[in-house]
Amino acid sequence: MEPTEWFADETFWEAFAPFMFDDTRWMLAETEVEGICRLTGIEAPAEVLDLCCGVGRHSLVFARKGFRVTGVDITASYLEAARESAMAEGLELTLIHADARRFAQPGSFALCVNLGASFGYFSDPNEDLALLRRCRKNLAPRGFLVLETIGKETAARSFVPEEYIVRDGWEVRAQYSIVGEWEKLGNRWTARKDGTTIERQFEIRLYSALELRMLLSRAGFGNIRIFGNLAGSPYDQDADMLVATAQVQG
Repeated sequence: MEPTEWFADETFWEAFAPFMFDDTRWMLAETEVEGICRLTGIEAPAEVLDLCCGVGRHSLVFARKGFRVTGVDITASYLEAARESAMAEGLELTLIHADARRFAQPGSFALCVNLGASFGYFSDPNEDLALLRRCRKNLAPRGFLVLETIGKETAARSFVPEEYIVRDGWEVRAQYSIVGEWEKLGNRWTARKDGTTIERQFEIRLYSALELRMLLSRAGFGNIRIFGNLAGSPYDQDADMLVATAQVQG
């Protein structure tokens, strides 16, 4: 793990959790998992890898449906929250504290998901390709990867310079900028609550649908399909996110 990478700062994830994991996003997880199952044809009790699982929104749904789930995340407090939620429901989850680039369990999973725009964080773009290659190696033959990220096209269509959100007593101001020739989306988040102010800056690499398809192909995947959301809608002018499904060949 590179200690200088912004996503390795656990205080960032703890401070902005209310901003990222509100009730609406929790409620969407059930529908999103159902969409993933339709897109890939996966059925319980298959092995699922939830890469960058966060607080376990999707891991918990997969487990409720009878899948055997392994969640991997770099933020220990998020994993503890997922563990507590699973225990409260009597669900079994395998939760591993690790950098997604380092997690290796070759040929073990029928499905790997990377959801919620958790892709494109690394300062070196070669690390994105390395992560996809690691995902392929962790999948069994004919296994599927489902990746959900911010598409370059959707970012351009829906770009706003800033937004304000109030949740759980926190007032969050999120400011956005375009880095380079639409290479990255710059973020500057400021959260205030009870006299406390927390500010962080970071960038997320943007991919067009074509660029992501080419990257997945370079990583060794086949049967690559592009969608506008996890329900399988077209990636067109109405797309919500950039969603790719890809399969291990052989």
